[in-house]
Amino acid sequence: MKKIERKDLWMLLAQAGVWLIMMMMLPLATFISTRSWESTSTSIVMVWRMLRAPLLVYFANFYLLGPYLFFRRRYGLFVLCNLLLILGANYGFFFGYFMIRERVPAMDGRAWIGFFSGAFMFLLLNIIIATVAIGIRHFIRLRQIRQQLQEEKAKNTEAELAWLKNQINPHFLFNTLNNISSLTQIDADAAQDAIAQLSDLLRYAMYETNKPLVPIKGEVEFMRNYIDLMKLRCNERTRVNCTTDIKDDTQGIAPLLFISLVENAFKHGVSSSKPSAIDIRLEQSDGLLTFCCDNTNYPKSDDDRSGSGIGLENTRRRLELMYSGRYEWEQWMKNDIYHIKINIKT
Repeated sequence: MKKIERKDLWMLLAQAGVWLIMMMMLPLATFISTRSWESTSTSIVMVWRMLRAPLLVYFANFYLLGPYLFFRRRYGLFVLCNLLLILGANYGFFFGYFMIRERVPAMDGRAWIGFFSGAFMFLLLNIIIATVAIGIRHFIRLRQIRQQLQEEKAKNTEAELAWLKNQINPHFLFNTLNNISSLTQIDADAAQDAIAQLSDLLRYAMYETNKPLVPIKGEVEFMRNYIDLMKLRCNERTRVNCTTDIKDDTQGIAPLLFISLVENAFKHGVSSSKPSAIDIRLEQSDGLLTFCCDNTNYPKSDDDRSGSGIGLENTRRRLELMYSGRYEWEQWMKNDIYHIKINIKT
């Protein structure tokens, strides 16, 4: 059984208020024109006798027949119950004509015409009232369904974003550990410093990125530290340049958004035997955040497991979820230089 919520009570009170206003309009007009309490009370009784049947039909359809029959597609039973409800709610009208029929057995044609005309009007009025009740209930039901769908979509989006971000954490961790592992064979002191730097990166990734948006200042610092760690495996043939131009470092941004692209640049842009170059830029101007990355391209073999290959797909999916309709993605390869550019309207 559905739990009664506060909004359900407010809905009941609002509908009761509307019906009360309709029922009090004629008595109020009577009182204003006659200043007679007797005439006003007579008007109240008359209005009640006229509207009590439509009132019953309305609320019965809104709270019972609509939800339990009409919206469950039990249309035959719905129509039957409505006919019985209308006949029962208007018993006074039909009973009164039958009483007249017993007292005056030979009713002339005009009396029968009056009876059937009145019966048709009562039936039509109550059908209209039932239709209005079902229509209002249907409109409210559609709004509730849309709201539930939006809530479910928001939950699914939040869960997917968390899943995508959780993919990033172990991804860059594995690559950084590989870098430090290589460094231990060359410079143990530098490896120890790198471990401390990695500790700071992990601390940020685990404790500072658990919100939808984080200050861009932290992201810039994280990206620079990450690039420093990735440079550990690079030799003198590799040139790495990282420039940032951020005017408002408190602006919010999705956490770890560009780190997969930086990782891909080092994975596919660095060769141990050939000249390599990586140029990373992050700029902010006039409500636009721009990330650019250009790197030489040295495709890895299929058995190279230094990365999982989820970087581009992961980043693009996060952009679609967080900045749908507010970002531009540019990607191409020219003269063995891989270029990617992302513009985000903030």
